[in-house]
Amino acid sequence: MPLRDHFRPPLDNLRHWEGLHAGWPMMIVASLRRKLPRPYFAEPGVHSGASAEVDVASFEKDDDGNVTASNGNDRGGVATAVWAPPRPMLSVVTDLPAQDVYEVLVYDEKRRCRLVAAVEIVSPANKDRPEHRRAFVSKCAGLLRERVSVVIVDVVTTRTQNLYGELLDLIGLSDPNLSPEAPPLHAAACRLTKRANEWLLESWTHSLELGQPLPTMPLWLADDLAVPLELEESYEQSCGILNIP
Repeated sequence: MPLRDHFRPPLDNLRHWEGLHAGWPMMIVASLRRKLPRPYFAEPGVHSGASAEVDVASFEKDDDGNVTASNGNDRGGVATAVWAPPRPMLSVVTDLPAQDVYEVLVYDEKRRCRLVAAVEIVSPANKDRPEHRRAFVSKCAGLLRERVSVVIVDVVTTRTQNLYGELLDLIGLSDPNLSPEAPPLHAAACRLTKRANEWLLESWTHSLELGQPLPTMPLWLADDLAVPLELEESYEQSCGILNIP
């Protein structure tokens, strides 16, 4: 079945693209379950780009107005005055990029659940601003440095940037296959491996086209072990469950 355009009419008037992006990771996990050898396992990860506040400590004021730290048990312990640091040397308004996350993470249970592979499904928000693109490719670069293989899947038709190309730019490399023009829709599998005392970045890339089936990508679990990531299978299962025409 062909790749649909989930971001433009007529389909975006019938179904939300967020439904596909939220459901696709689980379908990939279901597909990988039949392929991953023991002791590997996969989990989906979905998070929309919204900041969350975390309550890391509780504080209360005593009777004379001084702020004191509370240990939470209220059993009459001695209150300790909170240290007041000097004023900051810089204080500016900023908007740290909060990233959309639609991914599948593969772990090795034998190595204390070490992360070994990640499938990153690109959202429009990952591409809409330079700082968002930098955050996305920086995350991918950080995973590669930790010897985690990365597969980038980009079916976003409303943005033309190629995040695989921007990942290579970040680490000071280039891919002649992206010339003369990098395809906006693409899938790229990358891994860092060592041969003859040299570190090599290896990649497998496919240009994606509307109306054409999705490719099968290598998902590397170790230097000598890969499983097929059948994107077409999981994509069609997602579209079928969501009744996407």
